[in-house]
Amino acid sequence: MKTSIEIAGMLLIALAALHVGFPRYFRWKDELRGLSLINRQMTYVHTFFIALTVFLMGLLSLSAADELLTTSLGKKVTLGFGVFWSARLVVQFVGYSPHLWRGKRCVTIAHITFTLLWLYLRAVYFTAAIGSLKDDL
Repeated sequence: MKTSIEIAGMLLIALAALHVGFPRYFRWKDELRGLSLINRQMTYVHTFFIALTVFLMGLLSLSAADELLTTSLGKKVTLGFGVFWSARLVVQFVGYSPHLWRGKRCVTIAHITFTLLWLYLRAVYFTAAIGSLKDDL
């Protein structure tokens, strides 16, 4: 299980790094031009803090896998991470219109890839939390 937590950590750090390219890839300079200054800046600021949160989740998973698996706080953190990634999985289907990806090969591949990533992260963190809780019984 420790290796799975560490792999999840590496994936999360890579995911956080991916956020750096969002403004350019999604052409935010052009796309967000019509928004008010506050809404435009909120998009950038919120994206930064999402990336930072994901990076810190990854860093914690890489640097403290043993503690996440064996301490009371670690069990709570992994449970929280499991809830977080479960919510992200749900949003993958209810927060984005299928019109954004259906019939578009590359975007469909990305949709499937990220769905699998959310499933993996959910499974790893819930398995860690539940397995650790069973050890307490």
